[in-house]
Amino acid sequence: MRNLLALGCIAALLAGCASGSNDPRTRFYRSLSEQANPSAVVAAELAFAREAREEGQWTAFREFSTGDAVMFVPEAVNAREWLSGRADPPQPVQWQPHEVWASCDGSLSVTRGAWQRPDGSTGYFTTVWERQGRAGDNEKYRWVLDQGDALAEPLARPDIIQTQVADCGGDGLPATAAPGANTATQGGGMSRDRTLAYAWTVAPDLSRTLAVTMLIGGAAEEVLTVSVAAPTGG
Repeated sequence: MRNLLALGCIAALLAGCASGSNDPRTRFYRSLSEQANPSAVVAAELAFAREAREEGQWTAFREFSTGDAVMFVPEAVNAREWLSGRADPPQPVQWQPHEVWASCDGSLSVTRGAWQRPDGSTGYFTTVWERQGRAGDNEKYRWVLDQGDALAEPLARPDIIQTQVADCGGDGLPATAAPGANTATQGGGMSRDRTLAYAWTVAPDLSRTLAVTMLIGGAAEEVLTVSVAAPTGG
């Protein structure tokens, strides 16, 4: 009887007799697909902050950025170009992640958290992370966008870091969820599986917005919207 059952299972695998989530082939191919790993994104954020403390603030920003990463000073600039040759401040800003949003395949993630400057000022940051290569032992994350602003009161620190992963499958987000190539006034990007996207704009007065959209329940849902006021002067 056990031999007959074993032969039946093999036949189901080869001939496709099984159906739905119990299909051995479905389970097998799903196991090969890339998946989100919010813990790895948190680890990258913490390593980024640690390098800023140990090696220098701008050194860390250069080391953890991609070649086309964008930051705001307050105009949008290529981070590597702006950081090139820039001396590290005597004391770095410090920061802690509070929230993570990740695409289903983990190719794109967004973190939000709090920062503290040596002068006592506080604020928040939003960083978009891109996974380099495939998921696995050799994966690493580099940031493609970093922005933030000062706050009158510090963000409340959560008991645990909140994480949310986009739904898998379906047709993904519409192409309009993210613009094309970065320009001086707008930019953004989308995960490889089209389940997480971000888009930013900079107005003529240098105010800016950032929106993060995620696939939830089969539909596009804006999970984070950020608005930064225009600078007030010198």
